[in-house]
Amino acid sequence: MSLLPTLFIKNRWLIARRISQFAILTLFLLGPVAGVWWVKGTLASSLSFGFLPLTDPMVLLQSTLAGHRPQQQAMIGAAIVLAFYLLLGGRVFCSWVCPVNLITDLAHWCRGKLNLKGAQQAHRNSRYWLLAMVMLLTALTHTVIWEWVNPVTGIQRGLLFGMGLSWLMMLGLFAYDLLIVNRGWCGHWCPVGAFYALVGRFSLLKVSATKRAACDDCMDCFKVCPEPQVIRPALKGKGTPVIVAGECSNCGRCIDVCDQQVFKFNHRFNQRID
Repeated sequence: MSLLPTLFIKNRWLIARRISQFAILTLFLLGPVAGVWWVKGTLASSLSFGFLPLTDPMVLLQSTLAGHRPQQQAMIGAAIVLAFYLLLGGRVFCSWVCPVNLITDLAHWCRGKLNLKGAQQAHRNSRYWLLAMVMLLTALTHTVIWEWVNPVTGIQRGLLFGMGLSWLMMLGLFAYDLLIVNRGWCGHWCPVGAFYALVGRFSLLKVSATKRAACDDCMDCFKVCPEPQVIRPALKGKGTPVIVAGECSNCGRCIDVCDQQVFKFNHRFNQRID
C-alpha cells in the first residue's frame, strides 16, 4: 500500500474532525467576510439558514440561573443541541466543533516534536469543580459570568469580528498546554468540557473495544487519547468493552492508530466482544 492512502487510513478520523471544525468556522465566517449569512451568531447562540435555532445548553442554563427568562426560540435551540449530543456523544462538541481544540491539539503535537517532558499536573476533576463554581457565581451575581472569559466564545468572536485581545487568550492556552500541563485546558480545567462530559454519560454513540483480545499492548491508543484514563476499563477490564465514561470525546484517534483494529464506533447497548 502506498504512503498516502496509509497516512489517510491512519488519520481518517483526525482528518474528518479537522474538516468538521474548519467547515463550522467557515459557515460562521461567510457572513462577516462574504456577506453570505447562512449562519448568524456564535456557538453560544445562532440561527442557521433563517429557520434553525441552535443554543448552547450550558449558556441557557447559566442564563436561567442568572434570573433571565429564556425565550422560546432559545429553549428550542438548546433542546435540538442537547438531543444531538445525547445521540452522538457530549464531548463530540470538544473534538469535532470547538475551535479551542485546534489550539490545544497543536500544543500537544508541538510537545511531542520538541520532546518536552515533566509538565505540572492538575486533577481531571478540577473541571467539574470549576463548572460548579461557575454555576454558583452565576446564580449569586445574576450574570452569565463565564461568557466574559469563555475561550470558546472569545476566540470565535475574535475570528468573526476582529481578534483584539483574543490573540492573548489563544497564546495563553497554547503556552499553558505546551509548557505547563499536558492537555491541561481541555483535559483538566474547561467547564464547557465538563458540562458536555456529563451529557456524554448518557449518549448513544460510544467507542467500543470489541476486539480487545487482539490487543498487543503497544500503548498507541493511550499515547494519542486526550483522555487516556477512559480506555483501560473497556480494554483491560472483564466487563463491558464499551467506553462508557462521559469524558471520552469520540475523537476516533484510538480507532485510527490501532493496527489490530481493536476499537470501533458502536452504540452503548452493544456489549458484544468479537
